[in-house]
Amino acid sequence: MDDLRYKPSTTVAAIIEREGRFLMVEELTPEGLRLNNPAGHLDPGESLAQACARETLEETAFAFTPEALVGIYLARVQLPNGPARPGGADLSYLRFAFCGALGAFDTQRVLDTGIVRTLWLTPQEVRASALQHRSPLVLQCIEDYLAGQRYPLDLLHTHAGVYGKRPQA
Repeated sequence: MDDLRYKPSTTVAAIIEREGRFLMVEELTPEGLRLNNPAGHLDPGESLAQACARETLEETAFAFTPEALVGIYLARVQLPNGPARPGGADLSYLRFAFCGALGAFDTQRVLDTGIVRTLWLTPQEVRASALQHRSPLVLQCIEDYLAGQRYPLDLLHTHAGVYGKRPQA
């Protein structure tokens, strides 16, 4: 019965603004080239903030330190039938979006497979490219950031068991 439960994929995203532009990635997906915030899946053994820092580094070669939670989002995406996805796909994502401090750029780092390039786009450019977004959450996270939506990181708690530590009785 357990496998019938609704299990959205947990993802993280970095909302990074510098001089009025947002750091975006252009990535090759089964549906073609798409724009996204630096984002990805939570891996075992890491907190949500750690996952966001890791994904940002892997996709952009920039260090990133999450400082606030912009929002928590749930979206359902229906992907079309195609060679990469026979029959299509009905996917749900639970996204935790963070803003924070952009760190150093690693000139030697190779970007994740599928990432074509990084771009710095104005809010108007992000809005104008909505049909190319990987997810409907790409723009929503930026709009919430622009509206000043911020929550403290201590809103999120990661139990020690996530890191493989035994809890104290």
